[in-house]
Amino acid sequence: MDLTQNTLENTAYMIEEIKKKLRMASGAALKATSLSDELYEDLHDIYSMVASKNRFSISEIEAITSELGRLRRV
Repeated sequence: MDLTQNTLENTAYMIEEIKKKLRMASGAALKATSLSDELYEDLHDIYSMVASKNRFSISEIEAITSELGRLRRV
C-alpha cells in the first residue's frame, strides 16, 4: 500500500491503524470522510509517528487526539 497517495482508502486505513494503536475508545467520531484533503500530509506524519512507537504516555495520546481533531473539516 502506497500511503503517499492521497486517497480516501489510504486515509481510512491510516485512521483505523492510529485508532487501533492508541486504543481510542471514542474513535467512532473520526472518519476518513471528515478529514480535509489538504491536510493529508499531516495525517501521514501523525500515522508515521504513531506506527513507529510501541508505547504512548497519556499526554502524547491527548496531543495526538488534539492534532487529529485539528485535521477535521469544520
